[in-house]
Amino acid sequence: MDEEDSLIRDPRILLLIAGIIVSIILIYPHPTDGGISTSLNYGLELEGGSWLQLELQGAIVEIDSNPATIIEYEYASRLNDSDLRVTEVKTNSIRFVTSKEVTEREIEDLRYGAASLLVEDGRTTVAISTTEEGIVRTYLQNKLDSEVKILRVENGTAYEIRTNTSESEIKQVLTPINGRLITYTRGVSEETRDDTKEILDAKLNAIGLKDIPIRTVGEDYILIDLAGVDIATAMRMAATPGKFEIRIQIEGNETAHVLYGDQIEHVGIPQQDEHNVWGVPFRLTQAGAEELREAALRYNATTNPSAHHLMMYLDKKEVFSGPIAPSLAENIEKTPVKHLEARTGMDEEGHQEAKELQSHLRAGALPVNVKVIGSGQVPATLGARFKEQLGVAGIITLIAVALIVYRRYKHREIIIPMLLTTTGEVVMILGFAAAINWQLDLASITAIIAVIGTGIDHLIIITDEVLHQEKGELPTEKIFKDRIRKAFTIIFAAAATTIAAMIPLGYMGFGALRGFAIVTIVGVLIGILIARPAYGAIIKHTITQN
Repeated sequence: MDEEDSLIRDPRILLLIAGIIVSIILIYPHPTDGGISTSLNYGLELEGGSWLQLELQGAIVEIDSNPATIIEYEYASRLNDSDLRVTEVKTNSIRFVTSKEVTEREIEDLRYGAASLLVEDGRTTVAISTTEEGIVRTYLQNKLDSEVKILRVENGTAYEIRTNTSESEIKQVLTPINGRLITYTRGVSEETRDDTKEILDAKLNAIGLKDIPIRTVGEDYILIDLAGVDIATAMRMAATPGKFEIRIQIEGNETAHVLYGDQIEHVGIPQQDEHNVWGVPFRLTQAGAEELREAALRYNATTNPSAHHLMMYLDKKEVFSGPIAPSLAENIEKTPVKHLEARTGMDEEGHQEAKELQSHLRAGALPVNVKVIGSGQVPATLGARFKEQLGVAGIITLIAVALIVYRRYKHREIIIPMLLTTTGEVVMILGFAAAINWQLDLASITAIIAVIGTGIDHLIIITDEVLHQEKGELPTEKIFKDRIRKAFTIIFAAAATTIAAMIPLGYMGFGALRGFAIVTIVGVLIGILIARPAYGAIIKHTITQN
């Protein structure tokens, strides 16, 4: 009885028991109407659902053009002055002379930069604060109605056009300014791809989905698995969120661009004001607040706010429209305003619209538009069948292990500790998966089975060393410790080899391969740090008792 108490009090046994108990709490098995549910998340193959393949639409171009020619072309047309000429091009400014009467606001309407004017002898010298790269980018943005990002490349400067634009369209835009297209690459930059992935991830998690596997393939494609979601819902949730933009009403149906969604740095939760009107508070970046003020002043929205709505678009589809509040217009007149609130209405309808708008504001601002180029669906019944088959396969595996171990050692008392230790190891792996909301897919289950096989090998090594007797006598304490030490030397070496092989796969792989590597590494670590030492203590106690 004392020896049994000492076994239960053994720190290695206590650690194993604690690990199993904590894991069961994390897994949280509980009865439901359909049987027993847990907090485990299952992947597409086990849960059923849909998958989407998205193409990021854009182009990266290198252009040979003269910024002075661009300015002359743009403002000669804008001011109807065929004699307009650029007189000076500097690093951070450009100057031109015109015989027309102009205002700073007219010059800044084309968004090339802040302008200053000097009138002498009936001619106006206009200075615009900008750069040569900024001139090319603004020209492309104006002509293609798209956001353009400046990229640093090996040969100098390239421009990422964040919309679906063909090579012929680029050449057509460059013709009036005598520009030349040097290179054209369909797709987007790696940074834009990663930004899109992160925003999609935030978007899907914001509406209640957890741990959605979003994988990038190359620089132009994203793969998304949506377990438990039908194909129609998947298309609506993942493929709909596109370019988010805020525009201002000028007159009638005419609107002008104000800012893109990347200028929104924080979105609050929907809330009601003192009149029970629902709204979504959000905060602009300093640059976004300045752009909003510039647009409001340019189009006289601060003097007649009710006639100038702020309109929000997602993929060029209007998702919100509301007039500028008089108090906001008054504040914008004085200084840039970063804190805004979009009001959606009263009652439950206003609440629902506020929640949808919050989702758009928080994560709908994809850098580029996306196009669904592939999709598919795994029926829920097929996923349930997979889980049943895996459960049966697990039970058969344990039975097979028990028979093989019994045939090898002829000791029934060895079978139970070995199976209990292995089962506890699996429970702890599942507990880890539940703790980090990891989705268990076929690759993860395969990794668990592989870990079980590796674990059984390790337990057999320990058992062989312990049962190795000379002249049929039980080993002394010193000999027992030496044999255990020898067994663990072999086990640690094998585990280190396995982990070393999995680390590159986990770091460089994606999707299923990465999941396989991570589960294998976690399983091996749980085994060598918790399960194997506990089994060593149990097997020693079992042999000395018999």
